Amino acid sequence: MKRVALLISGGGSNMVKLVQSMTGDHPARAVVVGSNDPEAGGLARAAELGVPTFAIDHRIYKGDRAAFEAALLQPLLDARPDILCLAGFMRILTPDFVQRFQGRMLNIHPSLLPKYPGLHTHRRAIEAGDAEAGASVHLVTPELDAGPILGQARVPVLPGDTADSLAARVLQQEHRLYPAVLRRFASGDQTMLSLTAA
Repeated sequence: MKRVALLISGGGSNMVKLVQSMTGDHPARAVVVGSNDPEAGGLARAAELGVPTFAIDHRIYKGDRAAFEAALLQPLLDARPDILCLAGFMRILTPDFVQRFQGRMLNIHPSLLPKYPGLHTHRRAIEAGDAEAGASVHLVTPELDAGPILGQARVPVLPGDTADSLAARVLQQEHRLYPAVLRRFASGDQTMLSLTAA
């Protein structure tokens, strides 16, 4: 049984779907949920699901990323995770941190990578006139949003879409995609998974 740690920064909707999926014959179980924000709504949701939580407030480190990551790392190491899932964790991690979890840290990003790494992905897709948008789950590497892609979900861009309306439809597919990719990854399958909006 693989041990999974999850990091969040906000409400944690993807984290909730991941934790809820790790039951029955699933090859993994959630062992801890951490956040860089003690007020993150997802921490209470994780606790309700019976998962231990912790918070390391990045603001008290005043831009000292190494000190923040050292504090973040300790409760993660205490949980002895086999896999680390970033689920709406809005801090860029240093190469040193990433390399500690090389080959076993997953992230979900709201675009069809390699298009639109970084922020404002839905607005950028609409402004570019793209016919479709979506989400990608990838292995985390030191380069932002550039690791090997393990799965993608595609969503049509509709006439009149705003960044918010598109984001809402993409999020529905994220909730399908991330649990499906995690199940495969935890069982040793790293082949690419493709989903389309139903």
